[in-house]
Amino acid sequence: MAPFIAVPENIGSKKQGMGTLRRDGDHQIEEMRRRNEELEMELKKGMEREITMRAELERTKERLRLVEDAEEMLCSQLGELEAEAVLHARHYQLRIAELSAQLARAQSLLGALA
Repeated sequence: MAPFIAVPENIGSKKQGMGTLRRDGDHQIEEMRRRNEELEMELKKGMEREITMRAELERTKERLRLVEDAEEMLCSQLGELEAEAVLHARHYQLRIAELSAQLARAQSLLGALA
């Protein structure tokens, strides 16, 4: 706020003008004190909000880290399951080929007997 300089309107009555200046000055000081208290309260609330938000941010970071760890574990397990599924598919494919060959031999034997 810019400095305030009061000039009394009636220079002839200095005593009355000085009283008015004091009252105006006291009023301004009181107004500034009140405003200062309001600003201090707002600052305190802002700092409390910041502390709360920082704590929430830390909790969110921790949850994110846990989710990332879980994602890594799931991806690893999925990879293992895919590898196992490929092995099972190959095993079944070989078994089907064996059974198809066995069936072909049985049909050829039956065809030779008939």
